[in-house]
Amino acid sequence: MKLYDYGPAPSPRRVRVFLAEKGIAVPTVQVDLRAGEQFGAAFRAINPDCTVPVLELDNGRRITDAIGICRYFEVVQPEPRLMGTSAEEQAEVESWQRWAERDGFYAVMEAFRNWARGLKDHAIPGPDAYPQIPALAERGRARVERFFARLDARLAESEFLAGPRYSIADITALVSIGFAAWIKLAPPETLGHLARWSAAVNARPSAAA
Repeated sequence: MKLYDYGPAPSPRRVRVFLAEKGIAVPTVQVDLRAGEQFGAAFRAINPDCTVPVLELDNGRRITDAIGICRYFEVVQPEPRLMGTSAEEQAEVESWQRWAERDGFYAVMEAFRNWARGLKDHAIPGPDAYPQIPALAERGRARVERFFARLDARLAESEFLAGPRYSIADITALVSIGFAAWIKLAPPETLGHLARWSAAVNARPSAAA
C-alpha cells in the first residue's frame, strides 16, 4: 500500500491529518505538482485525472478521492471514529463535511485556481485545459469570507463542527482555513468562536501532518 501525495497541497493534507488521528502510517510517494509531474505519462497511468491524493492498495486497486480514501480507513480501522457512530451521527458528520468542503475548501480552490499565475491554463483540476476567469477568483474570495462567518456561527453552538466530537468535518474546515492563506485570507480576529475552535484543532498533533 502507498499514498501518492504532495506535501504542500491541501487535498492530500486532509488524508494525512485523518491518518494521523487514526495512528495509521502509510508509505508515501511524492508527486511534484509544481513541476507538473502529475501530467506526465507515468502518473497519468496511475490516475488519469492527474490529481493527488491516490491510495494504491496492496491488490493494486487505486482510490483517487480524498474522502473516499478516508472512508476506506474508517472501515478498516474504525477507532477513533471520525465519521460518526450511529446513523444519526454519521448523517450529521457527512452533512457538515459536505458543507465545509463546498463552502470552504472548494471556495478557496475557486479563488486560488482562477488567480494563481502558475495555473493560467488549469483553472480546474484535472488533465484538461480551462482558462482562468478573474471574476470567479473574486467570487471565491467572497465565498471564503462568508464561510468564516458561518463557521463561527456554527461553533457558537457546538464544540466541534458536527457536534461534541472531532470529526472529518473539522479536518476539512481546518485544511480549508490553511488553504485560504494561499489567497491571503484569514478569519477575522473578531470571530471568537472560530478562534476558540481553531486553537483547539491546531493543538492536536495531527494538525502538523
